[in-house]
Amino acid sequence: MHGEGTILGQANAAERPRYADPSTFARLPRLDQVSDADVHIVGLPFDTGVSYRPGARFGPGHIRASSKLLRPYNQSMDISPFANQQVADCGDLGINPFSITEAIDTIDTAVTGLGEHGATTLALGGDHTIALPMLRAMHRLYGQRIAVLHFDAHLDTWDTYFGAPYTHGTPFRRASEEGLIDMERSLHIGIRGPLYSKTDLEDDQRLGFSIIRSDDYEVDGTRSIVERMRRRLIGGPVYVSVDIDILDPAAAPGTGTPEAGGLTSRELLHTLRGLAGLNVVGADIVEVAPAYDHAEITGIAAAHVAYELLTILSGNRAH
Repeated sequence: MHGEGTILGQANAAERPRYADPSTFARLPRLDQVSDADVHIVGLPFDTGVSYRPGARFGPGHIRASSKLLRPYNQSMDISPFANQQVADCGDLGINPFSITEAIDTIDTAVTGLGEHGATTLALGGDHTIALPMLRAMHRLYGQRIAVLHFDAHLDTWDTYFGAPYTHGTPFRRASEEGLIDMERSLHIGIRGPLYSKTDLEDDQRLGFSIIRSDDYEVDGTRSIVERMRRRLIGGPVYVSVDIDILDPAAAPGTGTPEAGGLTSRELLHTLRGLAGLNVVGADIVEVAPAYDHAEITGIAAAHVAYELLTILSGNRAH
């Protein structure tokens, strides 16, 4: 999308102290500072859909604050993610905290607008309810079903909570029912912990998802997980949704529904690098709740997840 104009990257940390500038993601430019952008980073400060601990509405700001130490060269991928694509921070959407349906419509409309000219959206949540309007926008923009790569401790394909159909535990059931997702290519990674019953798994399979459990990392290793992931996703557009509670509470305490036995940040980042060459068309990072965080542990993990996703987008653009 970006034309022949100069790409504006991060503020130079050797010339400007990291703690002195406004808190855009990774100290990148705001959208109003560039003529156009290839990647829009947008905050979705919404957590009215949570079923347990609230606070993810403050996640976007926390992730941005935790991203100040990110540097312009990704040594693991041998890519400079801000060199060949213009990345801009769009700030946060003003989302109604008292109406879930209005909030969903607001996100859908805004993200559709951001993507109309071919730009990719990386959303900073917010609770996992936001994945539904993100997928509605992706489906509209690309005109086809999208494979969902869902990193999470939880399935998020339950039906309702207290009779409410739109919550952070239901977005992928609604997306499947609405025909938004590719039911042959969608995948959960990191699932663990107690369920309500065995029918949760049966319903999930019927809705179009395959599962790689957290325990599989211990048994099979990360390389095997990446191979399985790529076999499942290849062949079309992919939307990546990362609930930070995929990580063990030791690596991400600042989240609403923590589960023991999760991934390390190293395992998650290495798995994300396995997306190289796949057609990633959008992404979100959700459920960062800073009130429960310590020393920015969770925020730093989420910021690095975003950095790896931006690196994947950059590498794909270069090829």
